[in-house]
Amino acid sequence: GSEAAGEAGPEEEAEDRLKEHMDSLLDKSVKTRQAALQSLRLAFSSKTLPEFLLERRLTLTDSLEKCLKKGLGAGGAGGGGAGERCLRRSLMLPAGKGEEQALAGTVLTLLCLQMGSGPEGEELFRSLKPLLISVLTDSTASPAARQSCATALGMCCYIAAADLE
Repeated sequence: GSEAAGEAGPEEEAEDRLKEHMDSLLDKSVKTRQAALQSLRLAFSSKTLPEFLLERRLTLTDSLEKCLKKGLGAGGAGGGGAGERCLRRSLMLPAGKGEEQALAGTVLTLLCLQMGSGPEGEELFRSLKPLLISVLTDSTASPAARQSCATALGMCCYIAAADLE
């Protein structure tokens, strides 16, 4: 009995950490969100978690969508000076919105790999395809963000798109 409990301990701890990282994706701090995305990227690329992710795919998809949207239209709706400064910073510095979008695209690719070619993977791809295309075609998005979204679009399409596409 105690051996089984000992084995479940680290597994549960790992899942609790993943849940914390997923919760951190909605934090106000860009650094906190980026750290959470980095942690999820490492977790998703080192271990298969289909059951865990299947239960939380909608929440995670929603959070990743928000991370991808954070960098869209960086100039705002008539922001002028401040928006342009923000845009210049996001294009020049690796940190910030561009990095967050790039990380979100990478995590999305890994999530799609984890979900596979079943209906859940297809649903994930269909729901985020328009946003991925939007970031990809946004000339104000950082090159890293655009590249990451292009990779996510290609990989998710290959894995999860319906046969007709």
